[in-house]
Amino acid sequence: MTSSAELLEWLRPVEDPEMRISVVDLGLVYEARREGERGEKGYVQMTLTSPNCPVAGMFMDSVKKRLLEYPGILEAEVKLVFEPKWDPKTMASDEVKDRLGIW
Repeated sequence: MTSSAELLEWLRPVEDPEMRISVVDLGLVYEARREGERGEKGYVQMTLTSPNCPVAGMFMDSVKKRLLEYPGILEAEVKLVFEPKWDPKTMASDEVKDRLGIW
């Protein structure tokens, strides 16, 4: 079965629509896993850079669409959470921190 790391890698091409940076590299994906008897359901728990993100629905749909493109995943759930609060200083990759000037 697919590991969480493999699913995160699969989600890497999905970008935050405003920042144009990978949701994985930004640290917005808190959890990614497969569920079900045969791993047919993809589940992602994620947050947004801002709770009032005007494109939140479209953004989450992009993550869900990408999950459904993974071989063997027939159903996908993307859950939006705001705890813990997203903090790019601790959650973003070093490359993103450098790009955003966070050090």
